[in-house]
Formats: sequence, C-alpha cells, structure tokens
Amino acid sequence: MAINWNTHPESLARELRALQINRFYFIYDPATKKVIPSHPELAEMAQALQADERDYAQHEGLFFQVSQNYDLIMSGNVHRTSRGQAAGGTRFWFYNRFEDFVRDGMRLSKGMTYKNALAGLWWGGGKGVISRPEGLDVRDPEVRKKIFQEYGSFITSLKGCYITAEDVGTNTTDIGSIFSKTRFVISIPEEVGGSGNPSAPTALGVVRGMEAAVEWKMKSSLEGKTIAIQGLGNVGRPMVRYLLERNVGKIIACDINPELVESMNQDFRETAFTARAVDRNDSSILFEECDVLAPCATGAILNPNTIPEIKAPIICGAANNQLEDSERDGPALLEKGVVYVPDYLVNRMGIVNCANEQYGYTPNDPYFNRHIGTEWENSVYQMTKKVLTQAEENQCSPAKAADELAEKLSHEEHPLFGHRAQLIVQSLRDTGWEQSL
Repeated sequence: MAINWNTHPESLARELRALQINRFYFIYDPATKKVIPSHPELAEMAQALQADERDYAQHEGLFFQVSQNYDLIMSGNVHRTSRGQAAGGTRFWFYNRFEDFVRDGMRLSKGMTYKNALAGLWWGGGKGVISRPEGLDVRDPEVRKKIFQEYGSFITSLKGCYITAEDVGTNTTDIGSIFSKTRFVISIPEEVGGSGNPSAPTALGVVRGMEAAVEWKMKSSLEGKTIAIQGLGNVGRPMVRYLLERNVGKIIACDINPELVESMNQDFRETAFTARAVDRNDSSILFEECDVLAPCATGAILNPNTIPEIKAPIICGAANNQLEDSERDGPALLEKGVVYVPDYLVNRMGIVNCANEQYGYTPNDPYFNRHIGTEWENSVYQMTKKVLTQAEENQCSPAKAADELAEKLSHEEHPLFGHRAQLIVQSLRDTGWEQSL
C-alpha cells in the first residue's frame, strides 16, 4: 500500500497505525545521492522528494512518529548540520494534507540552517512540526501535556541530531513538558534554568532589521512611520511595544484570535495602535497603505496572488518562509520596487536568546547585545544593510543575496565536532530506529 501525500494528517495517522508503522523516515544518502525511505510503502513519497526542486534540499533526515494517544503526526526535520546539531523550534499547527505538513517542515528547517549561519551560531538547521487535529481540545492542559511529553520522547530517540525549542502554536509550558522527557531542547522554563520565552528577543531583532531597511531605503528612522503587522501572537505583542518606543506614527494590525485582538486594543488604547480580528484566510492586512509591512503569522503569504496588491515599500517581519517560492517571488517583489528583508535575516534573536543556555547567564550579556547593536559586522542591523547593498550591486533580489551568503556559511564545519550530527542521522538508519517504538 503506497502512502498518499494528499491524505489529511489525522487520516494518515490512523492508516499508519493500522499498518503498524509507528515511526518512519526519509534519509539522504550522500554516497548514492538518493532519498532512502524507511518502509517500502513510502517509496513513491521518497521519489517525489527526490524530484522536488523547491522545498527538498538534500535534507539529511526527515523523521516522523505517529502519536499513540491522538490522531496526529509529529516530525523532526534535519536539513544541514555542518555547523553543528540541527536546531529550531517546534510548530503545532493545522494542515489539510500530509504534503503540506512535510513541506512546511522542510522549508522551516532549511530556513533555520540559513538563520543560524548568518547569525554566526555553530548550529545547523532543524525544525519540528506537530499536526494539530481540528476536533481535539488542545486548550486542555492534560491533553497538551500528553502531546508534548510524547514529543519529548520522540526527540530523545533522535539521539541529539536535532535540538528543539518553542515556535508557533507552542508555549513555555509545552516546552517544559518536552523537557521532562528529553535534554535536547532549549528555551526551557526559567524556573529550571532555561532562557524562557524567546519571543521578545525575536521581536527586537525584527525591529532592528526594520530600522536598517528604513535607513537604507529612506535615509530616515522609524519615527512617524506607519507599520502594518499580520499576527499578534508571541512575537507581535512585544513588537508593538518596541515600535511604540521608537515613536512610530501608526500601527495597524490583525490576528485570527478575536480575544487577543480585544485584549491588545484595550492594553494599547491610548497609543497609535489599532487591531482587527480576521478569518484565517483573510490577507487584507498585506494590502494596507504603510511604510513597513511586517508578516508575523504563517509563511508562504508572499506569492503571485498577493504581491501585485502590496503597497508597502518595505517588507520586514518575523514569520518564517514568507515567500511561497523564493526564486519566483523574490524577483517579483524586486520588480515591483519593494525592499524585501528575508525573514531568517532578522528573526534570529529567539534562537540567539537560547543558544547558550548551557553556559549560564549574565546581565547585559555582550554575546547577546552584539546581535542587536550597530557595530558588529554580523549584527542584525549590519547584516541587513549588507544584504540589501549586495543585492543592489548584483542586481538581484535580497532573498537571493541572502541565500547565497547563507548557503556558503552553512557549509562551514563545526570547529570542534565537525559534521557529527550527520553521523548520528546515519546511525539511526543503521540501527533500525524506525522499529524502536
């Protein structure tokens, strides 16, 4: 029986459980340059990955586990680990097709490879994804605890080739549940020695990127500017605060959570901030008249359907993988005259915040501060201006300029451990990881 890419994750979880496939993988074999599936039933899917030229980028390993408690699938996606263990957060989100679930994991993990490389971190790129069932009450603390403890055990089984963290749809309590079952996790709760929620540092990094882009294009500051924000989740709220501190003229925002919108309108009622609640598929915020558009929700929102209607001269936001297709959509924005600041160039501060949890903490940490300052050549501010300048000189999109720079840096090997995580990935294949549950 071949597994169908178009199957809903909930249905696929039941099918796989009936076939007694509890764990499965797709591992790239560097010797044969082939994608190796863990089971014969996955051969067609492996061939589809092999032929894919958009999202599959020789990912070292894509690992999956079917939940034993709920109709959901969890994954750990390892892109490139030359610089060190794959690192990136875990997303808990809705997907209508298993293909969408897989593609999101691949795009996000590759983005983390580039983000970590440009940030100068000795980590590779990885991302976790958990499919969120429509009918499951995930507000129930016990349900969430069960899901994330099971995910923690899954992460432990990967032997350290992937380090997870907080991302869209997860919170610090969830990370605590993961931490109870694995040590391969960062952004753990502060009460057990972790760095906690990384959202505020992420927001600060994006705002620094905005400042660099506005200075580069308009030769001015954020003061008096109009900012449109799509998404007011963990990153959106602190971003509003940082923008108001910089005396922006107006902030227009939206979110799919009406309670959150009402709460933020109340909290910021005497400021230049206004927000509206929208349906999940409402993209109207992207078409606002503004100086900077900040996508801070889900990815793939910059595409042929939306780009023609965008009025903002600058796009700089926290959402991962904002371009649906970088080779198509990056040049389209360039042709339209829009300065697009690649997401992984500016949303690094979450991973920077928790990069050195094991090394302890100090007030005004110089290692952290250099990323958000203006002096260090690899800071968010300086790297943003470097990429925009390089793109202008090479007459290419900023997305391409950033990709080329990040690609080069991502192949540098860890100065102490070399390409160790790839050895771990290969060992999982050799030792029959897929049969271990």
